[in-house]
Amino acid sequence: MATVIRAFLRGYRYLNEDVADPRTKDWFLIGSPVPGIFLLAFYLYFVQKLGPRLMASRPPFKLERIMQMYNVTQIVLSAYLLFKALQLGWWSDYSYVCEPVDFSDTPRAVEVAATVWAYFMVKIVDLLDTVLFVLRKKQNQVSFLHVYHHAGMVMGSWGAVKYLPGGHVTFLGLINSFVHVVMYTHYLLTSLKIGQPQKWKKYITQLQLLQFFLLMVHFGELVWVKDCDFPRWPAAVFIPQNLFMMVLFGDFYYKTYIAKPKAKAQGASKSEQNGVTQPEAANGKPKTQ
Repeated sequence: MATVIRAFLRGYRYLNEDVADPRTKDWFLIGSPVPGIFLLAFYLYFVQKLGPRLMASRPPFKLERIMQMYNVTQIVLSAYLLFKALQLGWWSDYSYVCEPVDFSDTPRAVEVAATVWAYFMVKIVDLLDTVLFVLRKKQNQVSFLHVYHHAGMVMGSWGAVKYLPGGHVTFLGLINSFVHVVMYTHYLLTSLKIGQPQKWKKYITQLQLLQFFLLMVHFGELVWVKDCDFPRWPAAVFIPQNLFMMVLFGDFYYKTYIAKPKAKAQGASKSEQNGVTQPEAANGKPKTQ
């Protein structure tokens, strides 16, 4: 037993100290995985068990103004991260084929690492999406896809700050921040009833699918590009992860925007053919499709 414990401690020390970036080891929530694990454990417990139980006998909270402020905050934070990703690399000298991490203590390298840490903190803020669903008693929105995606982004971004805060991996933050600017703008306009933002929903899902495809290609480059001074192990993590997300989002897209409208159209067509009447309208007369 003592041998197993010593082996575990050696492995923990190796992963938490030896191969970690020494520049970020003292940053908030980065020094040890334990606080992050407890945070995600409480998140999962609250959105799946505690929250629904507390809300069971209560009416849903009306959080329209809070939601609007939250959406504005997310737009601003995502736009800032998008700007920093472009400014610090992706519209200047970063290579889209292979970009090593600068582990030096130069001001620019440290600023890149700090931006990756800021992205990690925003992914923690993203967890409030689910909490707000629970408080508004929209538990149907707390799907496996939703919870898996949010928890996975927190874990992935923590790993980036801990081991690879810069370089090739930051393309994920670039494209994801852009998608979030679009997505939270849609949410804000929907809550303010401005224009017809409901028409955006289908296209936002398409944008998310494009995001996962581009990330698969981007991390796939680590496999076939030779002499890239960037570790290949992130490809083993992010290629299956983004493929899985494409399957989940693709299934959602098919069921919501292809199968459901088709079923409705077929149902309406059968009703017309069979002369089936629908429930009475407000004027007391039966209405037919």
